[in-house]
Amino acid sequence: MVVSLLWVVALLNYMDRQMLSTMRPAMQADIAELKMASNFGYLMSVFLWIYGLMSPVSGLIADRINRKWLIVGSLFVWSAVTFFMGFASTFTQLYILRAIMGISEALYIPAALSMIIDYHSDKTRSLAIGVHMTGLYVGQALGGFGAMISSSYSWQTAFHMLGVVGVGYSLVLILFLKEKRATQKNITIQASELLRHQPVSVVRSIMALLSNFPFLLILLYFAVPSLPGWAIKNWVPTLFAENLKIDMNLAGPLATIVTAASSLLGVLLGGLLSDKWIEQNIRGRIYTSAIGIALTIPSLLLLGLAHSFVYVLSAAFCFGIGYGMFDANNMPILCQFVGSRYRATAYGLMNMVGVFSGALITSFLGKSSDNGSLGADLAKLAFVVLGALCIQLLFLRPVKGKQLN
Repeated sequence: MVVSLLWVVALLNYMDRQMLSTMRPAMQADIAELKMASNFGYLMSVFLWIYGLMSPVSGLIADRINRKWLIVGSLFVWSAVTFFMGFASTFTQLYILRAIMGISEALYIPAALSMIIDYHSDKTRSLAIGVHMTGLYVGQALGGFGAMISSSYSWQTAFHMLGVVGVGYSLVLILFLKEKRATQKNITIQASELLRHQPVSVVRSIMALLSNFPFLLILLYFAVPSLPGWAIKNWVPTLFAENLKIDMNLAGPLATIVTAASSLLGVLLGGLLSDKWIEQNIRGRIYTSAIGIALTIPSLLLLGLAHSFVYVLSAAFCFGIGYGMFDANNMPILCQFVGSRYRATAYGLMNMVGVFSGALITSFLGKSSDNGSLGADLAKLAFVVLGALCIQLLFLRPVKGKQLN
């Protein structure tokens, strides 16, 4: 029930953030500044940078307060922001609202994933995370229909409709979502309650995580695949258009649907396989994630260099499957090295590193596109990912029962 409730929140999280990118043609008729691509880039990037900066802060908060109310508050605020974006009449108003959205949306993921982890044991943990992640992919795909709504009605109506839905759903969460904190078998429930009200200091949390060598490896392993992950999300429509010589009106929906649908399958496959494998081998989750990342390596080469419709489409599908398997296992792998009192903080740090990696690669590939080397530079990422995969397999070795306490 918790996964089902949060699945809808995940969908709204990505729909609200993605919808703006599809409605620029409709909005620039009313807000002249959006006619300049650079201004639109500023509007998109302010969300990314603030979201990244807020991610570790949101993790620290989630480890210290009731996560139900953090999730409810986060959803309510970003939905209200979405609603008020429909009333914006200037670029400055949009910019400020987009920044506020970055803060409020960043509060969601660490709290949601750590709550799901507390509700699920090793037997269902990766699948539970994977099912939740499908909400993000579905939301990403549905965000593309913002342009259709804006053309049929108006861009203001699109923002108003989605904002009302989110605010209404926050009331559903108040009624049905319940907090739960993991308890250790060797302490009593009373002691667990005492610990809950005596959170670890911020400095101690950060120092404990940064002195944990496996966690630093996980940070690296999360950051490197995030480079092609964000690159595909932001640039694969352009690649489809350039490499296949097709119009962007066809390339955009085709690329988005293929990558989102295959990623959805990947998180489910990765979750099921990981939960079965961990029962036989303590490195089962790591091996499942490694298989997924290995699938992205030839996919990046083909996406960057191939010009055949079959090769490019197959590469996009294969990348989605592999990245989904990776995505479903990040938090469960983290749980093998980090104790429950630090997990939201740890994932917040991971999210920050991943988003900043995405911001850097998006900017870099923008210059590559201007220089005519977008495909070649994307293909080079395959070798960077291969290096991170080797490091993960060689050095990331969990020990049963040993965590950061």
